Amino acid sequence: MTLPTIIVPGYLESAIAYRPLEISLQQLGFPTLTVPLRRRDWIPTIGGRPITPILQQLDQTVKQALQEYHATQVNLIGHSAGGWISRIYLGEQPYGANIWNAHPLVATLITLGTPHTSQERWTRKNLDFVNLNYPGAFYPSIRYVCVAGKTIFGERRRGGWLAYSSYQLTCGQGNTWGDGITPIAAAHLAGAENLVIEGVRHSPRSPGIWYGSPEKFPNWGQFLV
Repeated sequence: MTLPTIIVPGYLESAIAYRPLEISLQQLGFPTLTVPLRRRDWIPTIGGRPITPILQQLDQTVKQALQEYHATQVNLIGHSAGGWISRIYLGEQPYGANIWNAHPLVATLITLGTPHTSQERWTRKNLDFVNLNYPGAFYPSIRYVCVAGKTIFGERRRGGWLAYSSYQLTCGQGNTWGDGITPIAAAHLAGAENLVIEGVRHSPRSPGIWYGSPEKFPNWGQFLV
């Protein structure tokens, strides 16, 4: 039986942006739900505050999928911040007042353009928690697949400034390749199956092709079970 798949949106993003990917996965035979986030749901997390409200909705969606499809495990697809949020959800260490300990419920975690490291002051608190407690592909029972984009080289010139600034803030080096927001160096994890896809932009709202576009899905969709 194909496992249900949960899409975890990126920071400040709503579920509706992932609807085309959700439909594509369903048409390919993967029962799929997106964590039903609205942009305003992220407001309590701004400024590096705990992302507990997002974790609560993720947990509810996973439990819904397990019950609806009579499954014992799910796949998680975490886009951007959704990837490291998923890593918190897997863990057994207390995060605020909660212990999620969801790793037995997850077969595969696929991260798309996730900044697994950051130099940015607001993001570092959460990411330091993740990387200190669950470094790399931490749980041997889970298949970690980390997908990076090689699309835009960060440069201090017209057309490259946004990428340069974002890469610099994320991995400490602006002159490098990435998807326009997340550099390759930050999108991979030690011990994971690390992929690089050319020609993808970071977000489903980006112009052109992104990770979830039909042309690029086969690169990483093969890892869903």
